[in-house]
Amino acid sequence: MRWTSALAIYVLFWAFSVFLVLPFGVRTTREVGGETVPGQSESAPHDFHAGRVAWRVTIVATTLFVLFQLNYAYGWITPQMFDLFDTRDMVRR
Repeated sequence: MRWTSALAIYVLFWAFSVFLVLPFGVRTTREVGGETVPGQSESAPHDFHAGRVAWRVTIVATTLFVLFQLNYAYGWITPQMFDLFDTRDMVRR
């Protein structure tokens, strides 16, 4: 795999990991015991740390990408393992 393809796949893993990581570790203003501002959503985070979230997303994305690369290199899971209808016979005809 070319490095540009690997970089593009890593960026996709990173963007997907944002949605996995964002809900964890969030405390609302009510949970902290603070006062809400008029018009503020009750589910809004009390204090958002973008750097901490980016660090967590990078760790998750890197872990998933390494597993993807290892699977790509060693072929642990292949598309043929999910061939439920045995389409190999259809291709030979």
